[in-house]
Amino acid sequence: MRGDGAPLYRQIYHHIVEEIASGGLAAGEKLPSKRRLAADLRVSVSTVETAYQMLVAEGYIAARAKSGFTVCRIEKLDAPVRPAPAAPPEPPAKRWAYDFGTGSVDTALFPFKTWARIQRETVTAHPELLNHGSRQGDASLRAAIAKYLHAYRGVVCAPEQIVVGAGIEYLVGLLARLFCASTFAVENPGYPRTAQVLRNNGVRTVFVPVDGDGMTLDALQAGGAQLAYVTPSHQFPTGATMPIARRTELLRWAGAAPGRYVVEDDYDSEFRYDTRPIPSLQGLDQAGRVIYVSTFSKSMAPSMRIGYMVLPVPVLEMYRAEYGVYSSTVSRFEQQTLCRFMEEGHFARHLNRLRSACRARRDALLEALYAAFGRDGVAVRGSHTGLHLLAAVHNGMTERELVEAAARAGVHVNGLSAYYMEHPEDCPPATVVLGYSDMDERALRAAVDALRCAWGARPSE
Repeated sequence: MRGDGAPLYRQIYHHIVEEIASGGLAAGEKLPSKRRLAADLRVSVSTVETAYQMLVAEGYIAARAKSGFTVCRIEKLDAPVRPAPAAPPEPPAKRWAYDFGTGSVDTALFPFKTWARIQRETVTAHPELLNHGSRQGDASLRAAIAKYLHAYRGVVCAPEQIVVGAGIEYLVGLLARLFCASTFAVENPGYPRTAQVLRNNGVRTVFVPVDGDGMTLDALQAGGAQLAYVTPSHQFPTGATMPIARRTELLRWAGAAPGRYVVEDDYDSEFRYDTRPIPSLQGLDQAGRVIYVSTFSKSMAPSMRIGYMVLPVPVLEMYRAEYGVYSSTVSRFEQQTLCRFMEEGHFARHLNRLRSACRARRDALLEALYAAFGRDGVAVRGSHTGLHLLAAVHNGMTERELVEAAARAGVHVNGLSAYYMEHPEDCPPATVVLGYSDMDERALRAAVDALRCAWGARPSE
Protein backbone atom coordinates (compact mmCIF):
# COMPACT_ATOMS: atom_id res chain seq x y z
CA MET A 1 0.00 0.00 0.00
CA ARG A 2 1.13 3.56 -0.73
CA GLY A 3 2.10 5.86 2.10
CA ASP A 4 0.65 8.96 0.42
CA GLY A 5 -1.99 9.64 3.03
CA ALA A 6 -4.93 8.60 0.81
CA PRO A 7 -7.64 6.45 2.45
CA LEU A 8 -6.93 2.72 2.16
CA TYR A 9 -10.01 2.00 0.04
CA ARG A 10 -8.89 4.64 -2.47
CA GLN A 11 -5.40 3.15 -2.62
CA ILE A 12 -6.91 -0.27 -3.38
CA TYR A 13 -9.20 1.28 -5.98
CA HIS A 14 -6.37 3.14 -7.76
CA HIS A 15 -4.10 0.09 -7.75
CA ILE A 16 -6.74 -2.11 -9.43
CA VAL A 17 -7.58 0.61 -11.99
CA GLU A 18 -3.88 0.90 -12.88
CA GLU A 19 -3.58 -2.88 -13.24
CA ILE A 20 -6.62 -3.00 -15.55
CA ALA A 21 -5.34 -0.06 -17.64
CA SER A 22 -1.87 -1.60 -18.03
CA GLY A 23 -3.18 -5.06 -18.90
CA GLY A 24 -1.99 -6.62 -15.68
CA LEU A 25 -5.58 -7.68 -15.08
CA ALA A 26 -7.23 -9.00 -18.23
CA ALA A 27 -10.92 -8.83 -19.15
CA GLY A 28 -12.83 -11.70 -17.54
CA GLU A 29 -10.15 -12.33 -14.94
CA LYS A 30 -11.50 -13.04 -11.48
CA LEU A 31 -10.48 -10.84 -8.56
CA PRO A 32 -9.70 -12.19 -5.10
CA SER A 33 -12.67 -12.39 -2.77
CA LYS A 34 -13.17 -9.53 -0.37
CA ARG A 35 -12.12 -11.62 2.64
CA ARG A 36 -9.01 -12.98 0.94
CA LEU A 37 -7.83 -9.57 -0.31
CA ALA A 38 -8.54 -8.05 3.10
CA ALA A 39 -6.44 -10.74 4.76
CA ASP A 40 -3.61 -10.33 2.23
CA LEU A 41 -3.52 -6.56 2.71
CA ARG A 42 -4.23 -6.67 6.44
CA VAL A 43 -7.17 -4.31 6.14
CA SER A 44 -10.82 -4.67 7.08
CA VAL A 45 -13.32 -6.39 4.78
CA SER A 46 -15.39 -3.19 4.69
CA THR A 47 -12.39 -1.31 3.27
CA VAL A 48 -12.08 -3.78 0.38
CA GLU A 49 -15.85 -3.78 -0.10
CA THR A 50 -15.87 0.02 -0.46
CA ALA A 51 -13.10 -0.14 -3.08
CA TYR A 52 -14.89 -2.92 -5.01
CA GLN A 53 -18.18 -1.03 -4.98
CA MET A 54 -16.46 2.03 -6.46
CA LEU A 55 -14.97 -0.14 -9.21
CA VAL A 56 -18.38 -1.70 -9.93
CA ALA A 57 -20.07 1.70 -10.04
CA GLU A 58 -17.53 2.97 -12.58
CA GLY A 59 -17.70 -0.13 -14.76
CA TYR A 60 -14.21 -1.52 -14.15
CA ILE A 61 -15.42 -4.77 -12.58
CA ALA A 62 -18.69 -6.67 -12.41
CA ALA A 63 -20.21 -8.55 -9.48
CA ARG A 64 -21.57 -11.95 -10.46
CA ALA A 65 -23.72 -14.08 -8.17
CA LYS A 66 -21.73 -16.92 -6.62
CA SER A 67 -18.75 -16.03 -8.85
CA GLY A 68 -17.38 -12.98 -7.10
CA PHE A 69 -15.92 -10.07 -9.03
CA THR A 70 -14.51 -10.18 -12.56
CA VAL A 71 -12.74 -7.58 -14.70
CA CYS A 72 -14.88 -5.94 -17.38
CA ARG A 73 -13.72 -5.38 -20.95
CA ILE A 74 -12.54 -1.77 -21.26
CA GLU A 75 -12.27 -0.30 -24.73
CA LYS A 76 -9.14 1.78 -24.94
CA LEU A 77 -9.23 5.14 -26.66
CA ASP A 78 -7.04 5.39 -29.72
CA ALA A 79 -3.92 7.37 -29.01
CA PRO A 80 -4.13 10.82 -30.60
CA VAL A 81 -2.04 11.40 -33.68
CA ARG A 82 -0.40 14.23 -31.82
CA PRO A 83 -0.90 15.49 -28.29
CA ALA A 84 -3.22 18.38 -27.76
CA PRO A 85 -1.32 21.65 -27.47
CA ALA A 86 -0.96 23.06 -24.02
CA ALA A 87 -3.18 26.05 -23.34
CA PRO A 88 -1.15 29.26 -23.24
CA PRO A 89 -0.84 30.61 -19.71
CA GLU A 90 -2.94 33.61 -18.82
CA PRO A 91 -0.68 36.67 -18.88
CA PRO A 92 -0.06 37.96 -15.36
CA ALA A 93 -1.64 41.27 -14.47
CA LYS A 94 0.82 44.13 -14.66
CA ARG A 95 1.70 45.53 -11.26
CA TRP A 96 2.11 49.29 -11.12
CA ALA A 97 3.60 51.56 -8.53
CA TYR A 98 0.61 53.84 -9.14
CA ASP A 99 -2.53 52.95 -11.07
CA PHE A 100 -4.89 55.58 -12.49
CA GLY A 101 -7.18 52.90 -13.95
CA THR A 102 -10.94 53.22 -13.62
CA GLY A 103 -11.89 49.65 -12.73
CA SER A 104 -10.86 49.33 -9.08
CA VAL A 105 -11.86 50.70 -5.70
CA ASP A 106 -9.82 51.21 -2.56
CA THR A 107 -10.48 48.15 -0.39
CA ALA A 108 -9.59 50.18 2.71
CA LEU A 109 -12.92 51.98 2.32
CA PHE A 110 -15.01 48.81 2.34
CA PRO A 111 -17.05 48.26 5.56
CA PHE A 112 -15.63 44.80 6.25
CA LYS A 113 -16.81 44.39 9.85
CA THR A 114 -20.41 45.35 9.19
CA TRP A 115 -20.62 43.32 5.99
CA ALA A 116 -19.03 40.26 7.58
CA ARG A 117 -21.37 40.41 10.57
CA ILE A 118 -24.48 40.61 8.42
CA GLN A 119 -23.21 37.89 6.12
CA ARG A 120 -22.41 35.59 9.04
CA GLU A 121 -25.85 36.15 10.58
CA THR A 122 -27.53 35.58 7.21
CA VAL A 123 -25.75 32.29 6.57
CA THR A 124 -26.48 31.05 10.09
CA ALA A 125 -30.13 32.05 10.32
CA HIS A 126 -31.35 31.35 6.79
CA PRO A 127 -30.39 27.90 5.46
CA GLU A 128 -33.36 28.16 3.07
CA LEU A 129 -31.25 30.53 0.99
CA LEU A 130 -29.43 27.46 -0.33
CA ASN A 131 -32.50 26.83 -2.48
CA HIS A 132 -33.62 28.77 -5.53
CA GLY A 133 -35.35 32.09 -5.04
CA SER A 134 -37.09 34.48 -7.40
CA ARG A 135 -35.62 34.34 -10.87
CA GLN A 136 -35.50 38.14 -11.04
CA GLY A 137 -33.67 38.34 -7.71
CA ASP A 138 -35.00 38.13 -4.16
CA ALA A 139 -38.11 40.27 -3.70
CA SER A 140 -36.78 41.93 -0.55
CA LEU A 141 -33.59 43.09 -2.30
CA ARG A 142 -35.58 44.40 -5.26
CA ALA A 143 -37.81 46.32 -2.85
CA ALA A 144 -34.74 47.84 -1.15
CA ILE A 145 -33.26 48.82 -4.52
CA ALA A 146 -36.55 50.37 -5.67
CA LYS A 147 -36.77 52.42 -2.46
CA TYR A 148 -33.17 53.62 -2.83
CA LEU A 149 -33.58 54.49 -6.51
CA HIS A 150 -36.72 56.51 -5.87
CA ALA A 151 -35.18 58.44 -2.97
CA TYR A 152 -31.76 59.16 -4.47
CA ARG A 153 -32.15 58.93 -8.25
CA GLY A 154 -35.80 59.79 -8.83
CA VAL A 155 -36.44 56.44 -10.53
CA VAL A 156 -40.12 55.53 -10.66
CA CYS A 157 -40.63 51.77 -10.59
CA ALA A 158 -42.16 48.84 -8.76
CA PRO A 159 -39.89 46.10 -7.36
CA GLU A 160 -41.48 43.73 -9.89
CA GLN A 161 -39.83 45.71 -12.71
CA ILE A 162 -36.31 45.09 -11.38
CA VAL A 163 -34.08 42.25 -12.57
CA VAL A 164 -30.96 41.51 -10.50
CA GLY A 165 -28.02 39.94 -12.32
CA ALA A 166 -24.30 39.26 -12.10
CA GLY A 167 -23.02 42.60 -13.32
CA ILE A 168 -23.65 44.99 -16.17
CA GLU A 169 -22.08 42.75 -18.82
CA TYR A 170 -24.53 39.95 -18.04
CA LEU A 171 -27.53 42.28 -18.05
CA VAL A 172 -26.48 44.00 -21.28
CA GLY A 173 -26.09 40.55 -22.82
CA LEU A 174 -29.70 39.78 -21.89
CA LEU A 175 -30.86 43.04 -23.46
CA ALA A 176 -28.87 42.29 -26.59
CA ARG A 177 -30.61 38.95 -27.00
CA LEU A 178 -34.03 40.45 -26.24
CA PHE A 179 -33.48 43.05 -28.97
CA CYS A 180 -31.37 40.88 -31.27
CA ALA A 181 -33.09 42.23 -34.40
CA SER A 182 -32.53 45.86 -33.40
CA THR A 183 -29.60 48.22 -33.82
CA PHE A 184 -27.95 49.72 -30.74
CA ALA A 185 -26.42 53.20 -30.80
CA VAL A 186 -23.36 53.41 -28.55
CA GLU A 187 -21.52 56.53 -27.42
CA ASN A 188 -18.18 57.28 -29.08
CA PRO A 189 -16.01 57.60 -27.09
CA GLY A 190 -17.58 55.21 -24.66
CA TYR A 191 -17.12 52.06 -22.64
CA PRO A 192 -15.51 49.52 -25.01
CA ARG A 193 -16.74 46.53 -23.01
CA THR A 194 -20.38 47.48 -23.61
CA ALA A 195 -19.86 47.53 -27.36
CA GLN A 196 -17.98 44.22 -27.15
CA VAL A 197 -20.81 42.54 -25.22
CA LEU A 198 -23.35 43.75 -27.78
CA ARG A 199 -21.23 42.50 -30.67
CA ASN A 200 -20.57 39.17 -28.95
CA ASN A 201 -24.34 38.67 -28.85
CA GLY A 202 -24.71 39.33 -32.55
CA VAL A 203 -26.25 42.78 -32.26
CA ARG A 204 -25.57 45.46 -34.85
CA THR A 205 -24.05 48.57 -33.29
CA VAL A 206 -23.53 52.08 -34.59
CA PHE A 207 -21.24 54.54 -32.87
CA VAL A 208 -22.59 58.02 -32.23
CA PRO A 209 -20.25 60.92 -31.44
CA VAL A 210 -20.39 62.71 -28.10
CA ASP A 211 -20.12 66.45 -27.52
CA GLY A 212 -20.06 68.51 -24.34
CA ASP A 213 -23.70 67.58 -23.64
CA GLY A 214 -23.47 63.85 -24.32
CA MET A 215 -24.68 61.78 -27.28
CA THR A 216 -25.45 63.99 -30.29
CA LEU A 217 -29.05 63.65 -31.42
CA ASP A 218 -28.57 64.48 -35.12
CA ALA A 219 -26.06 61.65 -35.45
CA LEU A 220 -28.31 59.32 -33.45
CA GLN A 221 -31.21 60.06 -35.78
CA ALA A 222 -29.04 59.47 -38.84
CA GLY A 223 -27.72 56.16 -37.50
CA GLY A 224 -31.04 54.33 -37.78
CA ALA A 225 -30.80 52.71 -34.33
CA GLN A 226 -33.75 51.52 -32.28
CA LEU A 227 -31.94 51.59 -28.92
CA ALA A 228 -29.56 54.25 -27.62
CA TYR A 229 -27.10 53.20 -24.88
CA VAL A 230 -26.12 56.33 -22.95
CA THR A 231 -24.42 57.44 -19.72
CA PRO A 232 -26.23 60.78 -19.26
CA SER A 233 -25.32 61.60 -15.65
CA HIS A 234 -21.57 61.23 -16.20
CA GLN A 235 -20.65 60.31 -19.76
CA PHE A 236 -17.90 57.73 -19.81
CA PRO A 237 -15.13 58.70 -20.27
CA THR A 238 -15.52 62.42 -21.09
CA GLY A 239 -17.41 63.28 -17.89
CA ALA A 240 -20.09 65.29 -19.71
CA THR A 241 -23.47 65.65 -18.00
CA MET A 242 -26.46 65.63 -20.33
CA PRO A 243 -28.53 68.77 -19.68
CA ILE A 244 -32.30 68.72 -19.41
CA ALA A 245 -32.81 70.03 -22.95
CA ARG A 246 -30.78 67.17 -24.46
CA ARG A 247 -32.51 64.65 -22.20
CA THR A 248 -35.89 65.87 -23.37
CA GLU A 249 -34.79 65.58 -27.00
CA LEU A 250 -33.55 62.04 -26.37
CA LEU A 251 -36.87 61.01 -24.81
CA ARG A 252 -38.69 62.62 -27.71
CA TRP A 253 -36.55 60.56 -30.12
CA ALA A 254 -37.44 57.37 -28.24
CA GLY A 255 -41.14 58.13 -28.35
CA ALA A 256 -41.20 59.01 -32.04
CA ALA A 257 -41.26 55.42 -33.31
CA PRO A 258 -42.43 52.05 -31.95
CA GLY A 259 -39.75 49.78 -30.54
CA ARG A 260 -37.34 52.55 -29.60
CA TYR A 261 -35.77 52.61 -26.15
CA VAL A 262 -33.05 54.46 -24.29
CA VAL A 263 -30.75 52.32 -22.13
CA GLU A 264 -29.59 54.56 -19.28
CA ASP A 265 -26.37 53.33 -17.66
CA ASP A 266 -26.19 55.18 -14.33
CA TYR A 267 -22.88 53.62 -13.35
CA ASP A 268 -21.42 56.15 -10.86
CA SER A 269 -24.13 58.73 -10.27
CA GLU A 270 -23.68 58.48 -6.47
CA PHE A 271 -20.47 60.50 -6.74
CA ARG A 272 -21.33 64.14 -7.35
CA TYR A 273 -19.27 66.77 -5.56
CA ASP A 274 -19.89 70.34 -6.68
CA THR A 275 -23.53 70.34 -7.75
CA ARG A 276 -26.75 68.65 -6.69
CA PRO A 277 -27.41 65.20 -8.19
CA ILE A 278 -29.37 65.32 -11.43
CA PRO A 279 -32.43 63.03 -11.44
CA SER A 280 -32.24 60.01 -13.66
CA LEU A 281 -33.46 60.04 -17.24
CA GLN A 282 -35.85 57.25 -16.26
CA GLY A 283 -37.53 59.55 -13.75
CA LEU A 284 -38.29 62.06 -16.52
CA ASP A 285 -39.72 59.41 -18.82
CA GLN A 286 -43.51 59.45 -19.03
CA ALA A 287 -43.88 56.94 -21.87
CA GLY A 288 -41.98 53.90 -20.56
CA ARG A 289 -39.12 54.20 -23.05
CA VAL A 290 -36.14 54.08 -20.66
CA ILE A 291 -34.39 50.88 -19.54
CA TYR A 292 -32.38 51.80 -16.45
CA VAL A 293 -29.25 49.79 -15.60
CA SER A 294 -26.79 50.20 -12.76
CA THR A 295 -24.50 48.27 -10.47
CA PHE A 296 -22.95 48.16 -7.01
CA SER A 297 -19.44 47.84 -8.50
CA LYS A 298 -18.49 51.45 -7.78
CA SER A 299 -20.42 51.95 -4.54
CA MET A 300 -19.50 48.59 -2.96
CA ALA A 301 -16.98 46.38 -4.79
CA PRO A 302 -16.41 45.30 -8.44
CA SER A 303 -16.06 41.64 -7.50
CA MET A 304 -19.46 41.58 -5.80
CA ARG A 305 -21.04 41.26 -9.27
CA ILE A 306 -24.47 42.59 -8.36
CA GLY A 307 -26.10 44.71 -11.02
CA TYR A 308 -29.72 45.41 -11.79
CA MET A 309 -31.98 46.81 -14.48
CA VAL A 310 -35.39 48.46 -14.32
CA LEU A 311 -37.53 47.35 -17.25
CA PRO A 312 -40.57 49.13 -18.68
CA VAL A 313 -43.59 46.85 -18.47
CA PRO A 314 -43.59 45.82 -22.18
CA VAL A 315 -39.88 44.93 -21.95
CA LEU A 316 -40.49 43.11 -18.66
CA GLU A 317 -43.10 40.97 -20.41
CA MET A 318 -40.60 40.21 -23.18
CA TYR A 319 -37.98 39.30 -20.57
CA ARG A 320 -40.31 36.96 -18.69
CA ALA A 321 -41.39 35.26 -21.92
CA GLU A 322 -37.81 34.69 -23.08
CA TYR A 323 -35.83 34.35 -19.85
CA GLY A 324 -38.41 33.63 -17.17
CA VAL A 325 -36.94 30.15 -16.73
CA TYR A 326 -33.43 31.47 -16.03
CA SER A 327 -32.37 31.30 -12.38
CA SER A 328 -30.87 34.37 -10.78
CA THR A 329 -27.12 34.57 -11.34
CA VAL A 330 -26.40 36.15 -7.94
CA SER A 331 -25.98 34.11 -4.76
CA ARG A 332 -28.99 34.50 -2.47
CA PHE A 333 -26.65 34.89 0.50
CA GLU A 334 -25.04 37.87 -1.24
CA GLN A 335 -28.46 39.25 -2.15
CA GLN A 336 -29.78 39.01 1.39
CA THR A 337 -26.59 40.43 2.91
CA LEU A 338 -26.86 43.44 0.62
CA CYS A 339 -30.58 43.72 1.34
CA ARG A 340 -30.01 43.96 5.09
CA PHE A 341 -27.06 46.29 4.53
CA MET A 342 -29.42 48.65 2.72
CA GLU A 343 -32.45 48.21 4.99
CA GLU A 344 -30.46 48.92 8.16
CA GLY A 345 -29.06 52.18 6.77
CA HIS A 346 -25.46 50.99 6.38
CA PHE A 347 -25.45 51.55 2.62
CA ALA A 348 -26.46 55.22 2.91
CA ARG A 349 -23.82 55.82 5.61
CA HIS A 350 -21.19 53.98 3.57
CA LEU A 351 -22.02 56.10 0.51
CA ASN A 352 -21.63 59.30 2.52
CA ARG A 353 -18.20 58.21 3.79
CA LEU A 354 -17.18 57.02 0.33
CA ARG A 355 -18.34 60.25 -1.30
CA SER A 356 -16.41 62.33 1.23
CA ALA A 357 -13.26 60.26 0.73
CA CYS A 358 -13.49 60.46 -3.06
CA ARG A 359 -14.13 64.22 -2.97
CA ALA A 360 -10.96 64.63 -0.89
CA ARG A 361 -9.06 62.47 -3.37
CA ARG A 362 -10.43 64.44 -6.32
CA ASP A 363 -9.35 67.68 -4.65
CA ALA A 364 -5.88 66.29 -3.88
CA LEU A 365 -5.45 65.16 -7.48
CA LEU A 366 -6.50 68.54 -8.89
CA GLU A 367 -4.21 70.38 -6.49
CA ALA A 368 -1.28 68.11 -7.38
CA LEU A 369 -1.88 68.41 -11.14
CA TYR A 370 -2.00 72.21 -11.07
CA ALA A 371 1.04 72.37 -8.78
CA ALA A 372 3.03 70.07 -11.06
CA PHE A 373 2.04 71.45 -14.46
CA GLY A 374 0.40 74.80 -13.82
CA ARG A 375 -3.05 75.78 -15.01
CA ASP A 376 -1.57 76.54 -18.43
CA GLY A 377 0.11 73.16 -18.57
CA VAL A 378 -2.91 70.94 -17.92
CA ALA A 379 -6.62 71.31 -18.69
CA VAL A 380 -9.01 69.21 -16.61
CA ARG A 381 -12.50 68.10 -17.66
CA GLY A 382 -15.21 66.02 -15.99
CA SER A 383 -14.02 66.46 -12.40
CA HIS A 384 -17.37 67.57 -10.95
CA THR A 385 -18.69 64.04 -10.60
CA GLY A 386 -17.69 60.39 -10.84
CA LEU A 387 -14.41 58.69 -9.99
CA HIS A 388 -12.20 59.81 -12.86
CA LEU A 389 -11.32 62.93 -14.81
CA LEU A 390 -9.68 63.89 -18.10
CA ALA A 391 -6.36 65.72 -18.17
CA ALA A 392 -5.13 67.34 -21.39
CA VAL A 393 -1.40 67.90 -20.98
CA HIS A 394 0.14 70.85 -22.84
CA ASN A 395 3.83 70.01 -22.87
CA GLY A 396 4.31 69.09 -26.53
CA MET A 397 4.07 65.33 -26.00
CA THR A 398 1.56 63.17 -27.85
CA GLU A 399 -0.93 60.97 -26.05
CA ARG A 400 1.14 57.90 -26.86
CA GLU A 401 4.30 59.52 -25.54
CA LEU A 402 2.50 60.48 -22.34
CA VAL A 403 1.19 56.94 -21.77
CA GLU A 404 4.52 55.28 -22.55
CA ALA A 405 6.57 57.68 -20.44
CA ALA A 406 4.20 57.15 -17.52
CA ALA A 407 4.50 53.37 -17.89
CA ARG A 408 8.30 53.56 -17.78
CA ALA A 409 7.92 55.42 -14.49
CA GLY A 410 5.65 52.70 -13.10
CA VAL A 411 2.45 54.72 -13.49
CA HIS A 412 -0.58 53.36 -15.37
CA VAL A 413 -2.68 55.86 -17.30
CA ASN A 414 -5.02 55.29 -20.23
CA GLY A 415 -5.12 57.58 -23.21
CA LEU A 416 -8.53 58.95 -24.16
CA SER A 417 -8.20 57.49 -27.66
CA ALA A 418 -8.46 53.97 -26.17
CA TYR A 419 -12.18 54.65 -25.69
CA TYR A 420 -12.87 55.58 -29.30
CA MET A 421 -14.43 52.66 -31.18
CA GLU A 422 -14.49 54.70 -34.39
CA HIS A 423 -12.68 57.76 -35.71
CA PRO A 424 -9.87 57.98 -33.14
CA GLU A 425 -8.62 60.94 -35.15
CA ASP A 426 -11.45 62.92 -33.52
CA CYS A 427 -9.92 62.40 -30.09
CA PRO A 428 -8.61 65.56 -28.40
CA PRO A 429 -4.80 65.45 -28.43
CA ALA A 430 -2.56 64.55 -25.50
CA THR A 431 -5.43 63.65 -23.18
CA VAL A 432 -5.34 60.95 -20.51
CA VAL A 433 -7.99 59.41 -18.25
CA LEU A 434 -7.13 59.51 -14.54
CA GLY A 435 -9.15 57.36 -12.14
CA TYR A 436 -8.56 58.30 -8.53
CA SER A 437 -10.79 56.11 -6.34
CA ASP A 438 -8.12 53.46 -5.70
CA MET A 439 -5.43 55.77 -4.26
CA ASP A 440 -5.49 57.90 -1.13
CA GLU A 441 -4.39 61.55 -1.14
CA ARG A 442 -0.79 60.74 -0.29
CA ALA A 443 -0.50 58.18 -3.10
CA LEU A 444 -2.16 60.56 -5.56
CA ARG A 445 0.37 63.29 -4.80
CA ALA A 446 3.23 60.83 -5.22
CA ALA A 447 1.73 59.53 -8.47
CA VAL A 448 1.44 63.03 -9.93
CA ASP A 449 5.01 63.75 -8.87
CA ALA A 450 6.08 60.63 -10.77
CA LEU A 451 4.15 61.89 -13.81
CA ARG A 452 5.83 65.29 -13.50
CA CYS A 453 9.23 63.62 -13.63
CA ALA A 454 8.18 61.30 -16.47
CA TRP A 455 6.61 64.00 -18.60
CA GLY A 456 9.17 66.67 -17.84
CA ALA A 457 8.62 70.32 -18.63
CA ARG A 458 8.10 71.12 -22.26
CA PRO A 459 6.83 74.42 -23.53
CA SER A 460 3.24 74.28 -24.72
CA GLU A 461 2.76 74.53 -28.45
